[in-house]
Amino acid sequence: MTPTHIPVVQPVPLPAGTATYEAARLAVLQRFAAAVPKELLLPDRVIQNPPKTVVGVPRQCGLLSEAELDITENYDATALAEAIASKKLTSTAVVTAFAKRAMIAHQLTCCLTEWFMDEAIARAQELDDHLAATGQTVGPLHGVPITIKSHIPIAGHWRDLGYLDTLTKDTKDSQMVAILRSAGAVFYCKTNQPQSLMHLESTSFYGRTLNPHNIKLSAGGSTGGEAALIALRGSVLGVGTDIGGSVRGPCAFCGIYGFKPTSYSLPMKDFLAGGVSAELNVLCSTGPMALTLRDMDLFMAVVIGSKPWIEDPRVIPIPWTGMRTSVGQQVAEKCRIGLMMHDGVIIPQPPVTRALNWAKSRLEKAGFQVKLFKPYKVARIMENIRKAYWPAGTKYTDAHHALTGEPKHPLTEWIQREAAPEELLVTAVLEQRLLRDDMRSEFSLDWENQGVDVILCPAFVGPASSHDTAWYWDYTAMWNYLDCPGVVIPTPIKALKKGEEEYDVKDALGVECARVRKLWDEGDFEDAPVNLQLVGRRYHDNELFQALAAAKDALQLR
Repeated sequence: MTPTHIPVVQPVPLPAGTATYEAARLAVLQRFAAAVPKELLLPDRVIQNPPKTVVGVPRQCGLLSEAELDITENYDATALAEAIASKKLTSTAVVTAFAKRAMIAHQLTCCLTEWFMDEAIARAQELDDHLAATGQTVGPLHGVPITIKSHIPIAGHWRDLGYLDTLTKDTKDSQMVAILRSAGAVFYCKTNQPQSLMHLESTSFYGRTLNPHNIKLSAGGSTGGEAALIALRGSVLGVGTDIGGSVRGPCAFCGIYGFKPTSYSLPMKDFLAGGVSAELNVLCSTGPMALTLRDMDLFMAVVIGSKPWIEDPRVIPIPWTGMRTSVGQQVAEKCRIGLMMHDGVIIPQPPVTRALNWAKSRLEKAGFQVKLFKPYKVARIMENIRKAYWPAGTKYTDAHHALTGEPKHPLTEWIQREAAPEELLVTAVLEQRLLRDDMRSEFSLDWENQGVDVILCPAFVGPASSHDTAWYWDYTAMWNYLDCPGVVIPTPIKALKKGEEEYDVKDALGVECARVRKLWDEGDFEDAPVNLQLVGRRYHDNELFQALAAAKDALQLR
């Protein structure tokens, strides 16, 4: 017997909608629950009284066998592909283990929007049978489980565009999903995202996604469900999108790897039905979220190797060399790294500054040239991008609320605060584009004058945000405006217990900086991981991975 709905940990409630909306929302949750056997439910006491850090619960809960724990904890996607191809592991065993762990992760963090274990196991069995019969894999990801953000279409499964009324069952794969499926990937769940798809916290009609390292904190957004799931090893490799930090923010919050390529390096065909008006001036990107650097490299090689520009000519046909781009001591000595300690608007919270200083020391000892980098006019960039996100105003998004009675979440209000009062004329949109292009040119020239190749900087103003306070996206969104590729990488630095790190408000750079310092004083960030971000020039994605490969040992990257 399956439960009527899946109990999940939710320490901070979401706003309630109308009775009609709440009934429709309950029906969605009941449909989700219909696929879940009661044998995979955690004890009520865990849901009602969870630990602050839930990372250890999947191992301790007793729902996974030793073999399943080994599969989910000791392999990345690259290793799983190798183990399945060599018949050390079967895809069926691997997919079963990850699907079960994903359901455990969901109960702890509300990270999923759909779970289809039976379908996944059936596909895994087909792949095992093919390998047994032919001795050949179907592709480089043969039998490897991969997870997908909710709005990206998978044939036969539900997607939404951030509002309940947009919930739709797709009849065909998006281009990205089709490429991954052809390479042998197995899909078994979809992951949570925020209302409007425009928050750095994943709060939706499915619920609020929590940070596994500290459930008092956000898992980020808009690909927060994916990040929480991977952090709990309910997945090893996922797909996210990023127009303001939606891959990098969640990965940084949850302590995993994430890559936002330059726009249209990877295909996004059919990702958003009807498109999104923000892309008139701020280009979205899609990229991998992973447990290791080499898995991101594998993902890029597989997708770009499929020549996606043939189906979608918007994709730029740049071959992927990534980690295979020449590396070595000579590269390290010649690679000039700009260290951006802050953006001139907000000085990051103490653990982030500690991580930057740690990285500086390690890189200098390894022979890299590290020099301070002062970013160009970030306050202006952020002012421009906040306006550019909403050229159509809010009338279209407001219609979703009116149609179903769905409440507007606090962060939806926040991100829309500078939306145009009315839909902009084409001349006003063009003016925004001219401002953007001028800023890109000025920033690029200033970058060149400072004499650095890549930039190491924060990924966020802190290690993660307390719930409903992810207000300041400067450290990710600025690079969307400039359309530069960025990778977020874990560090060994974690936030200490409350009160153990001082953050003196008297040195605040302005109102926003002071507010971030107040958030530090009010919040509890204990055990939150700290990621940093390495940024390259537009369409220099291969060179960015070359720098990462060279710095891999110095920065203790996996």
